[in-house]
Amino acid sequence: MADYYILLGIPKDANQEAIKKAYRRVALKHHPDRNAGSKEAEERFKEVTEAYEVLRDPEKRARYDRYGKEGVKGRGGFAGGFDFSDALNVFMRDFGGFGGLEDLFGDRRRNGPARGKSLRITLPLTLREVRTGVTKKVRVSVLDLCSSCRGTGVKDGAPPSTCPDCGGAGEARRVERSVFGQFVSVSPCGRCRGEGTVITSHCRVCHGEGRVRSSREVQVRVPAGVTPDNYITLRGEGNVGPRGGGRGDIVALLEVAEDPRFTRDGNDLIVELPVTFSQAALGVRLTVPTVDGKTQVNVPAGVQSGEMIRIRGEGIPDLQGGRHGDLLIRVVVWVPDRLTPEQERIIRQLGAVEDSAPEKIDPGSRRSFWSRVREALG
Repeated sequence: MADYYILLGIPKDANQEAIKKAYRRVALKHHPDRNAGSKEAEERFKEVTEAYEVLRDPEKRARYDRYGKEGVKGRGGFAGGFDFSDALNVFMRDFGGFGGLEDLFGDRRRNGPARGKSLRITLPLTLREVRTGVTKKVRVSVLDLCSSCRGTGVKDGAPPSTCPDCGGAGEARRVERSVFGQFVSVSPCGRCRGEGTVITSHCRVCHGEGRVRSSREVQVRVPAGVTPDNYITLRGEGNVGPRGGGRGDIVALLEVAEDPRFTRDGNDLIVELPVTFSQAALGVRLTVPTVDGKTQVNVPAGVQSGEMIRIRGEGIPDLQGGRHGDLLIRVVVWVPDRLTPEQERIIRQLGAVEDSAPEKIDPGSRRSFWSRVREALG
C-alpha cells in the first residue's frame, strides 16, 4: 500500500476538513459501481478508506507520522481485518447512511430486490474478556423472510408480476434534446422503484414486504486485545431485503467496561500500589491484582513514590497476535497525617541521621542511605 497522504492526494500538514474532502473525492472516483465492478478499483477504494480512518484520528495520525504503518497496526479500527464491506460502512458513516452506497450510486442489482440494511448492536465486554477473547451469544431483532408468501410479498407465495411501465428493466429512460445534442437520463422506475416487478395482490401477513419481524440468536467471536475503537461485522446476518432481497450485515460495536483497578495504556495495564514509609524504606513483598486474579511483587528497598515495577506478560495481548502487554505497578508512598507519640519519636530519631533530600533522586545511591535508615530504626 502506498503512503496514506499520497493515496488521498494531500500534503502532510492537511487539516481535518481537507482530509475529509480529499477522501470523499478519491472514494467516489474508485468505487466499483463507477468502474464496471473493477476488482482493482475495489481494492483502491478499500486502501483510501483505510488511509482516511488513520489520518482522521489525531492520535493514530501522530503514530503513523512517527512510525509509519507499523505504528498503527493492530491499534484500533477493525478487529479481524479491514475489507471492502468495512470501507463501505466507513464511507456511509461519514457521508450518510450505514448499510452501503446504494443511496449514492443505486443498488448494483438495479433490476431486482434490494439487499437488507445492516444492523448495529452494542456488545458489552469486561476487561477479562478483552484479555482472553470470548464468543458471545446475542439475541437480536431482525427482519426475516415471511413464511406465508416465502418472501415474494404476493398472496399465497405467487411470483410478482413484471412491471408494465419499465417492462422489468427497473429503469426509466428519458431523452432530452438541446443545442448540444441528444441526452439520455436514466432513473429508477417510479412504479416498481427499480425492482422490475410489481405486486397486485399483497400478502396479508407481511403486507407485500416479503419479510416479518423476528428474534434470533447470533454468535459474535471477539478476539483478544480489542479496544472500544474496534467493531466486528457479521456478514449476511442482518435484515433480509424487501421481497426476497439478500441479507445485510450485523455490525457489533464494542463497549469495554472500565475496571476501577486498572488504567489501560495500549496493551499495558497500570495499577497503583500504596505502601507505607517503612515498606518503601526497607522493601516488602505484597499482593497486587491482575486481570485474572492476584500475584506477588517484590517492592525493593528505597523505592521512590511514582516509580514503576513491571510484571511481564500480565497485560492485554496484541490484537494482531504476538506478545502480551505488561502490568505496570505504580508505587505510591503513603504519608500518615496523624502520628502516635511513639511514631513521632522514631521519625524524629530518623530525622537526626538522615540526609537532606537531593535535588535529583539517583537510584544508585539508595543502598548507602537506606543502610543508615535500618541502623536508626534498630
